[in-house]
Amino acid sequence: MKPLTVAFYGFALGLLAVGLRELLTGFEENRCSMTYMFEYPEYRRVALPRRVARLYPAYGLYLYGEGLYAQETRALKLTGAPVLFLPGNAGSYKQARSLGSVALRKAENMEGGLHFNVFTVDFNEELVALYGGSLLRQTHFLHESIKAILRLYKHLKTPPQSVVLVGHSMGGVVARALFTLPRFNTNLVSLIITQASPHLAPVLALDPYLLDFYSAVRQKWVNQAKKLRNVTVLSVGGGYRDYQVRSGLTSLPCPPGDPNKLSLVATAVPRTWVSTDHLSIVWCKELVLATVRAFFDLLDPETRQFTVNPEKKMAVLNHHFITHPVRMLEETQDSSISILDFPEAWSEVNALRLTYSTPKEGQVKYFLFALSSRRKAYSHFYCRSNNLEMTSWVYGCVHKNGSSCVRAVDLSMETELLPPYKVLILSLSDLSSVTHLVVSASNLNGKQFTVECEWQRQESQTLSVPAPHVLSFGLTVNDVSVNSSGLLHTIKLQHFHQVYQALRINVASQCKVPKDRLPNVYRINVPWFREDSLTTVSVPSVTELSGMLHTSRPDNTSGVLLQLHTAPNCQYKVSVRTSLPRVLGQILRFCGPMVPVYTAVTLLLACRGQLSSILKSRRAADMSQVVGKGLQPHEVNLPVYILHLLLSWSWFQEAWSILYLPPMDALPSAVPDTTFHEGVVPVEEWPHLLSPLLYILGAAVAYWGSALLRLIMRLISLILAPLHRPSVSRDCGTVRLQTQLLVTLCLTVVGGLSCGALSIFVAFLLHLYRVLRLQMTERSLSHMLNLAPRKHKGAENGTVDAESLSKSKECNGAPLLSECALQEVRDDLQLHLCLSALFTLPVMLIAPSLIHWIRNLRYSTRLDPDPCWPCFVPLIIVYMLLINCNTLKLSNSKLLPLTSCLPLPLSIAMVTFSPLHLYRVTYFLLAALVPLASCCLL
Repeated sequence: MKPLTVAFYGFALGLLAVGLRELLTGFEENRCSMTYMFEYPEYRRVALPRRVARLYPAYGLYLYGEGLYAQETRALKLTGAPVLFLPGNAGSYKQARSLGSVALRKAENMEGGLHFNVFTVDFNEELVALYGGSLLRQTHFLHESIKAILRLYKHLKTPPQSVVLVGHSMGGVVARALFTLPRFNTNLVSLIITQASPHLAPVLALDPYLLDFYSAVRQKWVNQAKKLRNVTVLSVGGGYRDYQVRSGLTSLPCPPGDPNKLSLVATAVPRTWVSTDHLSIVWCKELVLATVRAFFDLLDPETRQFTVNPEKKMAVLNHHFITHPVRMLEETQDSSISILDFPEAWSEVNALRLTYSTPKEGQVKYFLFALSSRRKAYSHFYCRSNNLEMTSWVYGCVHKNGSSCVRAVDLSMETELLPPYKVLILSLSDLSSVTHLVVSASNLNGKQFTVECEWQRQESQTLSVPAPHVLSFGLTVNDVSVNSSGLLHTIKLQHFHQVYQALRINVASQCKVPKDRLPNVYRINVPWFREDSLTTVSVPSVTELSGMLHTSRPDNTSGVLLQLHTAPNCQYKVSVRTSLPRVLGQILRFCGPMVPVYTAVTLLLACRGQLSSILKSRRAADMSQVVGKGLQPHEVNLPVYILHLLLSWSWFQEAWSILYLPPMDALPSAVPDTTFHEGVVPVEEWPHLLSPLLYILGAAVAYWGSALLRLIMRLISLILAPLHRPSVSRDCGTVRLQTQLLVTLCLTVVGGLSCGALSIFVAFLLHLYRVLRLQMTERSLSHMLNLAPRKHKGAENGTVDAESLSKSKECNGAPLLSECALQEVRDDLQLHLCLSALFTLPVMLIAPSLIHWIRNLRYSTRLDPDPCWPCFVPLIIVYMLLINCNTLKLSNSKLLPLTSCLPLPLSIAMVTFSPLHLYRVTYFLLAALVPLASCCLL
């Protein structure tokens, strides 16, 4: 049985390793360009009022500068538009240098002296993504910083009335939390841009303060959406390179139809088209340039400050982050444009397709396409040009004189920018007042480019291919061939709409006539969320695309489209198959934070197995054996499924609410713009096989983690053995009662006055010392018995024959140097190894608060608020009591039968209420450990 167990958990560990590898490395290479400083960056500290400096000694406000600009602003006499950068979890205020440096360089080329003053906040690099106790403090300091910034401009005739916020990671969440403050003036901030900020929910809910903070922010922005309608918020996700904050969490939880809230992924941003990791999104030159360009377009030339017009703000953000047409949408735009050129500049095109390359000499050239003869046979007009200049290039003729167009309307605003060229797709049904289409191919500057246009019938150029089922494991391949010679083809990926799906899409192109062509662009278009990804390839070629989603499809939404901007006279074959490694990566991306819950369930059920063994045979089982049997999905998941079914009935929901039970935690929501409400999310998004899979992965972590713990204990015991006298007693490492009471009291006082996590960690180390002493005693006894004659050879392998099992009571009075004494020590060692593995989980969950306290010791010796305060005293008492616990005391306890029954219902409750509230794991473990500690007393 043991080899099968090892093989099974080895396979489970292999699945986990494949998923982690795909999650951490299974993405495109970093294609971001580095942002460099042209001069040495300087950070000038802005003085804050004494009251603020005294309340927030760990925080600071700085002005970014370089070279001459830094010298000119030394006295803080500022005239620019204020921009405030907010770092995120463990982020440095110096991360503002990319934004500040690019803004300074661009300001040098601007007329009228338009420029920015980039400020940055020092939040002391706090771990606010893991410890939520500092989030409210950061929000209050941000409010004071904004007021201090605006006071610097009082000397101006028209001082700025608001500050633009740029928040990275948790800094973006803090920026939105400003509006929850009761005394905050909402007019102080009218534009917020967030980068890789988890708006929907925290990545890890390790303490209740984090969830309470999110709940307050969510309720404010959802319940008072009308009051905050003039506040424009843009959220940018990093894409698949960002494995710390998945891009689905960056979606803004706001009511549908709010025009001033935008959520998108960096891969869909025009002129960016790259995926960024969690840190590079701050310095990625392509994205920084888009942000700075938007800021300059948002400036009012008269006031030199940011516009407060919501329509203007959204028009600018749409231009730079969504569509990027050939020119800005002006407020007062003449809908008609006159085109008066020489007749020889006009050419009428009667063919179905136009391919034209401009000569080296500059010339004026217009192509005329008649609509009257094409309306019935075709539905769209497609045109592309690799001339990426921001100029109008396609018009609709409304008045034609001879062979030229006299009056035309500009249709170029529908242009979309792709990496190698700009593309315009016009629907003929929307051009009822237009008689001809005019395409400009003029190159007065002598720059060469190519123009390709054609008439299209959308129905004939749209094909479908079903996505294979997730459980096909990549063995099923669905393909479709594209034999048309068009420039654009659309492939509908049927049944592809869930985040746990992951596809390998291969596009093979074969061309008949080898000649220079514009490159192909393959675009995966997701209609319900701006997470498109683009790939540029040459022809002929074989290209593999990664088909994965950041968000699941909401109801009544069209499916994912694969758009192929192709070359003419080529054949394409699209093959689709499921990728098992990417499926595992997607599962860990969305559900990885739930694995610790199932690890805790496995260890808790292993403890149940250990207690059952002591209850039946008065002997402890081997730790690897009980942990291996801790995988009991039928006992845990089946009741959880039944609860989900019962909660679909109204009467059961009423009974649930009468008992004041919290809502059940389901799997994480993957639908964009869904309000995250304490774990109440649709379960139908995920298959029912996912929970058992997470259980297997969690059990693998528990099994191999406990094996690693045993190995570490053996190695450390070897190192510490020379420092201790050899012991042959099972009471080695125990603590006397008076010492136990004194240590417990001291740890309680220390935890109350400083940090509860510190006391818990010290108590954990004291228990580890007990395990180490047992490990050294077991080695000493084994060595002594190997040298001494003995009757029972079973003790060599750690086993006892039937006679010794039946006379276990006789072993209690046996000499210290005997096989019975060795067996007693081994029993205690296996018991405490199980307890140590279980004790490790609370220590790991409270580690962020301990780290936060250590890093802030120079400012405060007390952690406030302390997420450990409800449980640190019971945990310390339990840890100290269990130090003196042994199998003999447990086997004689009257509470052991009841205690051995508790782990199963607590495991079910843990899976029910803890997946989205990880801090609850400690409370459930404590509920199991308190009765166990009582067994040592009663």
